[in-house]
Amino acid sequence: MGDIVQMHFSTVDYVIFVVLLVASAGIGLYYAFSGGRQRTTQEFLLADRSMRCLPVSLSLLATFQSAVAILGAPSEIYTHGTQYWFLGCSYFLGLLIPAHIFIPVFYRLRLSSAYQYLELRFSKSVRICGTLTFIFQMVIYMGVVLYAPALALNAVTGFDLWGAVLAMGLVCTLYTALGGLKAVIWTDVFQTIVMFAGQLAVIVVGTHQAGGIAEVWRKAQNGSRISGLDLNPDPLERHTFWTLGFGGVFLMLALYGVNQAQVQRYLSSRTEKEAIMSCYAVFPCQQIVLTLGCLMGLVMYARYGEESPLDQGYVTTNDQMVLYFVMDVLRDLPGLPGLFVACLFSGALSTISSAFNSLATVTMEDLIKPHVPAMTEARATLLSKLLALAYGLVCLAMAYIASLMGSVLQAALSIFGMVGGPLLGLFCLGMFFPWANSTGALVGLAAGLVMAFWIGIGSFVSRMSASVPPVINATVMPDVDNITTAVMRTLITTKTRPSGVQALYSLSYMWYSAHNSATVVVVGLLVSFLTGPWKEKDLNPGTIYPVLGNLLFFLPQRYREKLCCVTPLEDKSKGLDQQPYQMAQKESNGVVCSKEEDKLREEEGEQITAQPICNLAHMVHETAL
Repeated sequence: MGDIVQMHFSTVDYVIFVVLLVASAGIGLYYAFSGGRQRTTQEFLLADRSMRCLPVSLSLLATFQSAVAILGAPSEIYTHGTQYWFLGCSYFLGLLIPAHIFIPVFYRLRLSSAYQYLELRFSKSVRICGTLTFIFQMVIYMGVVLYAPALALNAVTGFDLWGAVLAMGLVCTLYTALGGLKAVIWTDVFQTIVMFAGQLAVIVVGTHQAGGIAEVWRKAQNGSRISGLDLNPDPLERHTFWTLGFGGVFLMLALYGVNQAQVQRYLSSRTEKEAIMSCYAVFPCQQIVLTLGCLMGLVMYARYGEESPLDQGYVTTNDQMVLYFVMDVLRDLPGLPGLFVACLFSGALSTISSAFNSLATVTMEDLIKPHVPAMTEARATLLSKLLALAYGLVCLAMAYIASLMGSVLQAALSIFGMVGGPLLGLFCLGMFFPWANSTGALVGLAAGLVMAFWIGIGSFVSRMSASVPPVINATVMPDVDNITTAVMRTLITTKTRPSGVQALYSLSYMWYSAHNSATVVVVGLLVSFLTGPWKEKDLNPGTIYPVLGNLLFFLPQRYREKLCCVTPLEDKSKGLDQQPYQMAQKESNGVVCSKEEDKLREEEGEQITAQPICNLAHMVHETAL
């Protein structure tokens, strides 16, 4: 193996790579100049509410399966073993809960922005705070997503790092600003196929070179890379079954339940049923994606064993190992390295295009339209396109900041947990607890964010200042004695510190989302009870999901009515032609429901009686993770 910088693309690789990027841009341009030509905010932000289940589900998947996951998962498996695969257990609840709780509430309220819900349930100030928090979260996250593949490409081919960042940012900004949501969703479908093809090519060729799948498995077992069920309940352990299977649920809820990028996709579906089906369709796809990542990590181990490219000095970080492995395995097969790198760039493009689109949507709907209600449709559409362009430029700046961070996978997941957790807590507080008031929501959100950054920054600083953890992380051999000693040392240290602050800093990053959302709910409820709790009858109909009423089914009706919300969502949604509908109508720039949508409403029958299907919802995309 030569120096990594000597591994270059062949001409065929460059041709395939460029063709795939041009095809992505071409899809965007096609939707810019066909159909309604993106002349209305409904078409630009909501794809005319005409999307079917399959493209929406693949788009939801692409949002999640970014270059971050393609790079991070195999190197995680190679270094620490298959324990990470148990994250798949969290997908079940992580997708079932959004499908049957969050989607019905958002869809029936006829929202265009998820944060419009916060104004219906609490107040305008809570909506603005939620919107600003989301903008902060997505701007940072898309910086990580844009930087990751450019870093890997730079490491293995010597391709200019910031040249790659600029090329990706500009191509993505081009088709997002011109083609709108429809272009974003269909490029996602195309890019998902490319991602599967690229990963499969590497796994098939790598397995063949290693001597077959049985040989790969045997070497992984001998190297202690096949992990059993680790039922250690210690939340300080980085990856255990409980950390991944249950901590991961909250990460999934933050992404698939309340993240504007995903909510916008649900709202672009033709019917509520298709939105729910698209959420279901993501589940098997997610499992396949996770399995592909794990297989690639095991094939890497079968090829290199304990002599990792990192230890040999061929690469400088874990995140570059996968691309080094790809170039090494496919070096004699012209075209396939280009296909995999295009797969990597497709992952990044699918994510940041959705980010641009959703950020433009929330800025337009939540920050601009309420203050400029008389804006014409043409001007609103033009402004939405300019906002997408502006966020593209902001993203490039964030990519530079991402270059100063550590492991790409953990950094991205930590950001989603740190900021996504408090937002999830805010929506849960409003949706499940009728007593919560707007003061409680604001104080709870602030407390959740303070806690998130306290733990996140404290953890980062303590890792940087400690000399022992980096040594442990750099050791590929999972020496049980060393790990046990390290864990015992952590536990003993924690017990000797009366403040317990070190324990918080040592919390597994997979628990960030759960911890921070719980903080918002607990603080929000306490403050609400102190400042005068609200009653269910005072709230806008359709904003509460009666989860507590369903859980306490064994209590008599009169006690349940005093304790919690018991009105079924379907009954409350019949009042939507009143206040929520009027508010949405007022903010939708006069867009009216089409005849096709009226037919859809009739087809849905009782399920959405008296609920306007016309929705200006906007769309966004990727997470994470």
